[in-house]
Amino acid sequence: MEISTGLCYYIGGTKRNLVRSRALEDKEKILKSVRQLMKAYEGGLPGGEKMPEHENPGVDKGSKENYLYFTLPMALNYQRNSYVLWECANRLYREVPMLFDCASVVSMPEEELQAILVKYKVALQPNKQPVIWKTLCNTFAERFNGDVRNFFSDMCYEVAAIKEYIRKNKKLFPYLGGNKICNYWLYVMEQYTDVEFCDRENITVAPDTHVIQASIKLGVITAEEAKNANVQLKLAQRWYELLKDTEYTPIDVHTPMWLWSRGKFAVDIM
Repeated sequence: MEISTGLCYYIGGTKRNLVRSRALEDKEKILKSVRQLMKAYEGGLPGGEKMPEHENPGVDKGSKENYLYFTLPMALNYQRNSYVLWECANRLYREVPMLFDCASVVSMPEEELQAILVKYKVALQPNKQPVIWKTLCNTFAERFNGDVRNFFSDMCYEVAAIKEYIRKNKKLFPYLGGNKICNYWLYVMEQYTDVEFCDRENITVAPDTHVIQASIKLGVITAEEAKNANVQLKLAQRWYELLKDTEYTPIDVHTPMWLWSRGKFAVDIM
């Protein structure tokens, strides 16, 4: 595992063995802290706070509407308060449910769609975000009969296949195709719908600000590394290597880290 202490692997002889020994010690130390964090989370800590997506209309987990509910607003979830977004999305679903039906959205005049999304504060960027919403609806309507479930089924419920399809058709999945949000979207779908992916280990850590800060605190990366432009890819790789052959997959640690950071690390797990 490439660790954050700056130890190098090109040193020869006994020094290389020393480096490997230090690397193993650091890995075990981090894993011990991770297990403590998971234990705290399972016990209602840190903070006992719910994730933003808990704000939902509570429709049948396996329904087409539920899959779309956790897909369309997700694509608008950037540079804003996630809790407020999902509160607004929940109110929109209860009062204007047709906006979560792909056929209805596709046939709706753009001005009407824009007005509704802005009115309910689901869209904060009136020119860009309604286009994202409609583009996604067009994609699902034209290719998957307006049903996210059909998309997953066509991909044989394989995370790797879903990601590859989105990568090859990124313009059809605006923002949802980003590395960070795509992984988090698949994680949310797993948590709040009835989908079961056959290779969930391919859902990597979704490194937003809170996950990055928690990773620094745990020693997975350094504060200096967190400033790099490629921090998201580097962090995903580090977590994959760290948790390989353990009881956890990378995405399992997302929510505990997110809440731990958001709670200003009040829970001592180190």
